[in-house]
Amino acid sequence: MSVRLAIRAPAAALLLTAAFALSGCASFTPDSGMTVVATATEQTIGKDVALLRSADDADRLHGTVRRLLSRPLNVDTAVQVALLSNKGLQAAYNELALAETDLVEQSLPPNPTFSISRISGNGASEFERQVVGDILALATLPFRSDIARDRFRQAQLRAVLETLRLAAEVRRAYFRSVAANEMVALLADAKSTAESTAQLATKLGETGSLNKLDQAREQVFYAETTADLATARQEAGSARERLARLMGLWDDDLGFRLPDKLPPLPRRPQTLPSIEADAVAHRIDLQIARMELVALAKSLDLTEATRFVTLLDLAGIAKRTHDPESPPFRERGFDVLFQIPVFDGGEVRVRQAAESYNLAFNRLTERAVNVRSEARDAYRVYRSAYDIARHYQREILPLRQIITEEMQLRFSSMQIDVFALLTEARQRLASLRGAIDAKRAFFLAQSELQTAVNGGGSGAREQPTTTAAAAPVASGAH
Repeated sequence: MSVRLAIRAPAAALLLTAAFALSGCASFTPDSGMTVVATATEQTIGKDVALLRSADDADRLHGTVRRLLSRPLNVDTAVQVALLSNKGLQAAYNELALAETDLVEQSLPPNPTFSISRISGNGASEFERQVVGDILALATLPFRSDIARDRFRQAQLRAVLETLRLAAEVRRAYFRSVAANEMVALLADAKSTAESTAQLATKLGETGSLNKLDQAREQVFYAETTADLATARQEAGSARERLARLMGLWDDDLGFRLPDKLPPLPRRPQTLPSIEADAVAHRIDLQIARMELVALAKSLDLTEATRFVTLLDLAGIAKRTHDPESPPFRERGFDVLFQIPVFDGGEVRVRQAAESYNLAFNRLTERAVNVRSEARDAYRVYRSAYDIARHYQREILPLRQIITEEMQLRFSSMQIDVFALLTEARQRLASLRGAIDAKRAFFLAQSELQTAVNGGGSGAREQPTTTAAAAPVASGAH
């Protein structure tokens, strides 16, 4: 139910004065909030980011990317190229710029409504002017502006999270691509050896020096190695394409060069005794969840404060009447329009705001528990992967080298035949493939560990939370 009170007093000036007094100073920042993103990215992974705003910006960054691509890429260079070239990341920064428009919009007072009416008949006329303003929106403007500012900070952190997500994906794609190249080179050498062996076995079979069983064994090894090489090349091509997509490269830039082998293992693994505390303190998704809880708490307070009043309009009125039978006269005053909470006392909105807060609190608690578990598991996998890869480097491959050398000595002294030497070569090939897989697993685990501490996993991209509590003031109930 709406009630209108008409009071004779000047109000237009009062209405406009209140609007200017309560209006904030929110305006668009020169960089659309990217300073926070750039600082967080530099502190977390030591990389630069940029929001493209013009063709000059695009040309400048493309020149930087070209210089980075002019030499073989390491993992850090690949990540930097992606952060400067990936258009999906630029779209995430555009979303941040849109979030700033929401902040500015929520920080501005509502525009007043002007109306003019003229009524005439039988020689008489009436001319009326009104200016109407939403007093409730003006009164709650500082609170709504504060909530919008919290939402904008969340948007900034979401942009940081998207940056870390892309960096993590590039690291994984880079190590998979380089490992695939190393595997291709290994299998290409193995295929060449197997081909020579198969040809030798065929010739020996023609002379009767080798039976069909041994011939088939050598030929099937060559066939299997050929198939493995084809598979490895296909995987290497796909891995390279994925890396190119993540780095945002196309056309002439697709000729980037990668190392032939994975980098050596670090001399010792990282020791992170406080891995859980580090993750809880640094995870960007947890920071976003905490800010969401604070914003919802402010929304709940605002909803409770305005639960009984959802409409409060003030109209300044100036009326002039002219009648031929009486002298003209003027009237001034204002109308106040508000709702009486007869049927809706705001309980629904308060309940919605309270449950939204409780939901966010429980989600935050769950996220904190999961973050601790993810950090523990990531570190456990990292240490295990390091130990396995180091075991290959220190134990298995050196022993395989000794066996190869001893077999070659025995072959030279004619104690064994060429097929015994080739049998050992197959076993050594299997060990080398295992070593490559183990080293790749370590570098992937290292990337996952960094992600577990800082955030940016595969599910990092989140949609902004919208609840009824975020906009407690109704303005369409006239």
